[in-house]
Amino acid sequence: MHVNRLGRICGTTSFIALTIGLTATPAVAQTATAPEQQQSQTPSADSTATATPAATTAADQTPAVQTEGDDIVVTGFRASLNSALNQKRSETAAIDSIVAEDVGKFPDSNLAESMQRVPGVSLARGDGGEGRNISVRGLGAAFTRVRINGMEGSAQTGSSDIYGAQNAGRSFDFNVFPSEIFSALTVRKTPSADLEEGSLGATVDLRAPRPLDYKQDLVVAATLRGTYGELAKKVNPRASLLISKQFGDGKFGILASGSYQKRETREVGYSAVDILSANTNGLTTAGVNAPFCTPVGFTPVSPPLGTKGATASLCSTGNPRTSTAAAYNTVIGLRRPDLPNVQGSGAFLPRLPRYVNSEQKQERIGGSVTLQWAPDDATNMWIDTLYSRLDVTRRDNYIAAISFGRSVTNNGQPMTSVRDISFDPLGSLTYGLFDGVDVRSEGLVDRYVSSFGQVNWNLEHDFTDTFRVTMMAGVNKSILDGKKRLQTFIDAIDTDNFTIDYRDGGSTPTLGFGFDVANPANFAYAPALSDGTVLGGFSFQGRPLKQTTVNQTYEANFEWKATPGFKVRAGGQYRESDFQSKGTLPFLAQTVVTALPAGTSLSSITRQISGVDKLFGTGAPASWVAIDSEAWEKTFNFDGVRYCGAECGAGVSQIREQVTSAYAMGQFDTGSALPLPVRGDFGIRYVRTNQHSVGFIPVADATTPTGLRGQRAVVDRSYNDWLPSANVVFELQPELLLRVSGAKVMSRPDLPSLAPNSGVTATTRTGTLNNPLLDPIRANTADLGLEWYFKPGSLLSIAGYYKDIGTYVQRVSSQIPFNELGLPDALLANTNTAPTEIFNVSRPLNTPGGKLKGFEVNAQVQLDFLPGFLSNFGVLANYNRVTSKITYVLASVNGVATVTSTADLVGLSKNSASGTLYYEDKRFSIRGTASYRDRYIRGIPASPGSDLQGNRPNTFVDASASFNITDQFKLIAEVQNLTDERNSLYIDSKRQDTLFETRIGRTFTLGATARF
Repeated sequence: MHVNRLGRICGTTSFIALTIGLTATPAVAQTATAPEQQQSQTPSADSTATATPAATTAADQTPAVQTEGDDIVVTGFRASLNSALNQKRSETAAIDSIVAEDVGKFPDSNLAESMQRVPGVSLARGDGGEGRNISVRGLGAAFTRVRINGMEGSAQTGSSDIYGAQNAGRSFDFNVFPSEIFSALTVRKTPSADLEEGSLGATVDLRAPRPLDYKQDLVVAATLRGTYGELAKKVNPRASLLISKQFGDGKFGILASGSYQKRETREVGYSAVDILSANTNGLTTAGVNAPFCTPVGFTPVSPPLGTKGATASLCSTGNPRTSTAAAYNTVIGLRRPDLPNVQGSGAFLPRLPRYVNSEQKQERIGGSVTLQWAPDDATNMWIDTLYSRLDVTRRDNYIAAISFGRSVTNNGQPMTSVRDISFDPLGSLTYGLFDGVDVRSEGLVDRYVSSFGQVNWNLEHDFTDTFRVTMMAGVNKSILDGKKRLQTFIDAIDTDNFTIDYRDGGSTPTLGFGFDVANPANFAYAPALSDGTVLGGFSFQGRPLKQTTVNQTYEANFEWKATPGFKVRAGGQYRESDFQSKGTLPFLAQTVVTALPAGTSLSSITRQISGVDKLFGTGAPASWVAIDSEAWEKTFNFDGVRYCGAECGAGVSQIREQVTSAYAMGQFDTGSALPLPVRGDFGIRYVRTNQHSVGFIPVADATTPTGLRGQRAVVDRSYNDWLPSANVVFELQPELLLRVSGAKVMSRPDLPSLAPNSGVTATTRTGTLNNPLLDPIRANTADLGLEWYFKPGSLLSIAGYYKDIGTYVQRVSSQIPFNELGLPDALLANTNTAPTEIFNVSRPLNTPGGKLKGFEVNAQVQLDFLPGFLSNFGVLANYNRVTSKITYVLASVNGVATVTSTADLVGLSKNSASGTLYYEDKRFSIRGTASYRDRYIRGIPASPGSDLQGNRPNTFVDASASFNITDQFKLIAEVQNLTDERNSLYIDSKRQDTLFETRIGRTFTLGATARF
């Protein structure tokens, strides 16, 4: 068998030796041992893979299936599956891998999307439908650690607000990286003592290729693609190049790879932002809540006479009372069981019903350079460098009714008349006709750059046949630089005949605006009136914000082969993670809305948003007017805006974690010494975490340009963990393996929760308080699996798992008047929000947690037993079922729970499944993949009257094909979202009112690869 001599050193000991047609000489075809022979081999303890991602040889990365005499050469997608299957079989822990099917060719265009095929892995999509992060066995992205070339990394991007805006937590955003710069990924579902802690769900290893992986002295591969988005209607380029060269008879090598991608996307749809009960923004008059402007002659009168021009016939200045008694009584007659005396508490309406148009431009570059030196069979040393950069400009535009999300202070819902209205039996709005509605055309420009760089040095050396040392040192830096986040808007005040209509039975309503929203003359942009009426304006929304995470890792591991069937491993590690978030605030003088300059008309700084009606439907206007942000910036000299930082009360925080750990473990393999061969590992890991948290709390200071300054708060703490683990594999038959695993695991709280900061968002009347004294999330886990490798390249398996989560971290909400929060009134400047208004304030607390259990079924079958061309087919399929029972705190007083409930874990889909059907012969390859994810909770609790925010089920279908013109040239074609699936979010488990639904369309890719 021809095996890369570095296979053992890099971590792969049991794999199919495959051939690659990428040499610079005509000697392309090399024979490989038949898979039948490889599949029958079970690794011993002498060949147990290390905790680093399993290496893939160049042979693992070839495109096709060939025969030479009696030898079989397996290549392409089938080869990548076989290699991953053998890695799974050789490990004592439960893992699943995906390896490149060709040099510089990962099976999917996005790393997160590749992992949909892994049992128990569910994908969370972000803007434009692109895969962003994953959950494993029901545990969300914050519980999954990601290592890049063996070192823990951080990667954050921004996104639209509905998808969580900027990621400031521990969740890893895979869309930062182009897939072409990696050759393998491994999902490790059960821990071992030598695996660094921090994961409740899984540890994902991403590995870039190294020059001595390949059999050839020179390898060159290039790919060029064009990608077309169905909604954006643009063709964008994507290109990659890899060059690997060996010197000194294969003892030294250098590899360089690079990737460039430009992508333009468009997303259209509907958003409610939130669903509120009608009483939320109502006005209390004589102890009675009046959700809308009362009809003429109705008592008590709301708004009260004299409030902002209200009279017996006017809701406000120039705004007639047109509510009908029938419609008004319908609203106030609906009351929730928990609020039986509050009028309208059981009537639910969209907070900001609006149509959405989101356009995004991305530029993604990435590359790696690796130097590797292996002077002899006992020594291997390499330096990996890797860089990736994602530059995004997103432009969101909305046409919305804003009155339903405002109180009387902001001339909101109490000034709106209801003429006709109906609800379903659960209180969800089915139809409404309103007058006195403020309509806003809003634009948001968000530009951010996410970059990642890493350098790490590795050494592996066998001092003797029985003693081995490995060492690693590295540093990486992740930066999310929010360069701009600017909101501009124009308003039409007190418009009539606004409708919200769900009566066609769809999940999203038809909105009727009652006037021509494409005509700039119907909107205003001017300073607010003295009564608080807003006539258009702008906001710096979040301001420029920069998040930086610097990780350092230093470790040494020792391995001693005590006997032929037993090894002792021990080691120590020091890690430091330094997260810093720095925001800025504009000077107060820069935040005041000023009138348009003389000679400037509104039409001269606006543009039209068109096409949403054709792309999304459901009654969207053919066009609506919106501010042209570039023209607005030029008109108002946006480039001259000045900012200041913590000295002016801007949010600044730092979390520095210093982790010192040590482990000891044994690895054993009884081989043929027992009637039932057993192999595995057992050990314990000790971890000490030192945490340094810094935050700034805004306090009033008239001497600063913002009227605020940041008061520094510092909290230091430390805690210890002992984490035992064991993995045992029983070889019931040569092809039948039983896996048993158990461990204690921990995961640290999300970073933003640990910074001692506080703040509010005045327009939504929400606030946050953080908690640097949160305990880690700890759990006891157990896994049991049965795997049947019944024929070469094929597997049937089932695994069950159980996690007892002893403590969980949840944000607990309380309703508190702003003036009781201890924050300065200056935070409410220019918001028309009064200090006496009620804010919904959340604070993270350790809550009781709960239990999670599930099972997964996996099948990988090559159909080579079928006759003729049918033997080239294969099937991949998996199904995962997981349930949980987590105790949530819905309300508290002074941190003490007053209302609790039980529900599934946030981010958990009870059912998920993926299926792939593929065909591959010497020239042609095609496959299609369907991935289903059941509904899951996005947030709990939700707004008053609603128990949660959730994501509806969805099924995404992708397909790809390739054709080998020659051994050196191949054509490729891909389609993402073949069935034009939409993503839909909802609120409340019973009503399931739609919060957000967009269409992302299909994406088509054509390209070619060349290998020399």
